[in-house]
Amino acid sequence: MNTPETNVAFFANLPSPTSPEIEQVREHFADDFKWHYFNEGLPELNKTYHGFDGWMQFFKDLAEKTGGTFNVGAKDIHPIGNELVVIHALPNMTLDGMSLETDAAVVWRIVDGKIAEAWDIPGLNSAIRPQSLHHAEAA
Repeated sequence: MNTPETNVAFFANLPSPTSPEIEQVREHFADDFKWHYFNEGLPELNKTYHGFDGWMQFFKDLAEKTGGTFNVGAKDIHPIGNELVVIHALPNMTLDGMSLETDAAVVWRIVDGKIAEAWDIPGLNSAIRPQSLHHAEAA
């Protein structure tokens, strides 16, 4: 990952973080990778996770919180120079009995060909869209 084009291609093909295939990309993450999650609505998850394993722990914790319903897709991917990639993500889940989809911005920083850091910022107000249970089960 050295150019905007290769960065976008990498993230466009990134396996879902909840799938077993995610292990195939472990080598692309820096040993000291940091995942910053900002969500006042989920204060128990609102922190910085360290390393690839910390990132995986975040998704395990989120899966537990959502009864295994969490899923995410990318709507748009935008490079900013050679170092940053911004993804408009569409996470969906059932949380506290409500199935919903929201918008999130995930900013990835690539340094020396490795993913060094990421900031996950979900929409908390107008971006939340309730979903029918049928839609959530089909996702």
